[in-house]
Amino acid sequence: MLVLSFRQTVGRSWRPWPSLACRERQQLPPRYHSSQAKINKDTIDLYRQQYVRDSWTNLTPKVLSHLDRNLHLQRNHPLSIVREKIMKYFYGAYLSPRGNPLFSVYDNLSPVVSIEQNFDQLLIPADHVSRAKSDCYYVNKDYLLRAHTTAHQVELIQAGLDNFLVVGDVYRRDEIDATHYPVFHQLDAVRIVHQDKLFERNPELKVHETHYKTHLSNGSPTTGTSSPLADCIDQHKQPCHTLEAVKLCEHEMKKILVGLVQKLFGEAIQYRWVDAYFPFTQPSWELEIYFNGAWLEILGCGVMRNEILERAGVQNSIAYAFGVGLERLAMILFDIPDIRLFWSTDSGFLSQFRDDRIVKYKPISSYPQCSNDLSFWLPAAMTVEQFALNDFYDIVRNVGGDIIEQVTLIDRFTHPKTGKCSLCFRIVYRHMERTLTQAEVNVVHAKIGSELVEMYNVSIR
Repeated sequence: MLVLSFRQTVGRSWRPWPSLACRERQQLPPRYHSSQAKINKDTIDLYRQQYVRDSWTNLTPKVLSHLDRNLHLQRNHPLSIVREKIMKYFYGAYLSPRGNPLFSVYDNLSPVVSIEQNFDQLLIPADHVSRAKSDCYYVNKDYLLRAHTTAHQVELIQAGLDNFLVVGDVYRRDEIDATHYPVFHQLDAVRIVHQDKLFERNPELKVHETHYKTHLSNGSPTTGTSSPLADCIDQHKQPCHTLEAVKLCEHEMKKILVGLVQKLFGEAIQYRWVDAYFPFTQPSWELEIYFNGAWLEILGCGVMRNEILERAGVQNSIAYAFGVGLERLAMILFDIPDIRLFWSTDSGFLSQFRDDRIVKYKPISSYPQCSNDLSFWLPAAMTVEQFALNDFYDIVRNVGGDIIEQVTLIDRFTHPKTGKCSLCFRIVYRHMERTLTQAEVNVVHAKIGSELVEMYNVSIR
């Protein structure tokens, strides 16, 4: 969900299998693999599509270089760990009568979206600051890199989905500091409940008021305003909804989201609800937690605007949506001080996170690492399975001492003709108190190779 104030935007925000009686199933949006991004003189190539450049084009090679990183899908990456925990929570929170998860997940949708998807379908006013060229990365006047994963909500609802999570990278031009980066990651969610399900115990109750029909272009006849935007600020309810429907939806949403926060931060976490404003939900709230002596906003949520549902073909239903920034959660949970670290390929950072566990980040040396590969043939009578990895690690430790940061087996190969086996290790060196020169590293690396030859009679490749 895109969390907006009247002055600026801040990024943030999910399916039972749908009842297709209320709308026609449409084709799901395409999945993507490689962006194959290329900026040409007059065009831009992205995801096998070519876009004509114009005065709105402001993509840079640096921003495009992030398109294929997919940090949220990299196993053991902090962002992926947080994503997995949220997914598992919703899989368990909503089950079908047969015990299957109701929610589906879309985590590799193309980040190139239309202006209509990113703004118009979500009722974001034409003059809203979030549309500014200075705030977004535009491919051209008609397309941009999504500023929020909420941009996919309408197309997924139109495809017949009632409960879904959308996860992905989003792009926003922003200030430079430890908590801002032009690319970050969001998890967006939607749950739609049909009137029959919401009031299955009280079938006489309805989702919508019988005397009111929403006219988005004319404002609210009940408040006397001429702007539908002004009507969104009303925290009571949307004029079209019955109070009973709104209160049931609100109760379920808040119960689920408090449970999520307690799952992530512990049962004892202090939290509070704060009234908020978003163009696409009404009423709206932010959920804050008390952390390190201060209240921190964790997510934005609210009851979806009925106009959005109606335009997507949904009738006699009410929905809630929420959005959360994965970096925000991960920085708190893992105690990561700088958002740039998420993009690090430094093994000293990445190797700290394993097995879906929340651990506190330990600052790595500020001195650069050096990495050398070591490849060797095993003796003819020895197989890969017979080679003891821990023995090799001990040789490396004994020779290299504390300047060894990590050792990784990156390749194993058996020659198809000779049957001889080969192993390749990547050894990462880093001194904790000074910068190592490549010449120093090469000396240590050569000594490790010599020890290995002497002890195992291997042949260095």
